[in-house]
Amino acid sequence: METIILRVAGMTCNHCVQAVTRALSTCGGVDAADVNLESASAVVKGDDFDTDCLVNAVKTAGYEASISDNQ
Repeated sequence: METIILRVAGMTCNHCVQAVTRALSTCGGVDAADVNLESASAVVKGDDFDTDCLVNAVKTAGYEASISDNQ
């Protein structure tokens, strides 16, 4: 199982967390997405997921995302 950490900017409430979680779950291979408002991050676990899909899904949901340097 792979794990990747995303930095997510623009979240202000639990609704935002839910929206980002839903967006991440639309990408193939994602088994779980733990989105944290306080740390402005998302830990995504799964197999054979596309990191570009993850970033684009979050951006489509209205937030900024990038791959964290802390992998």
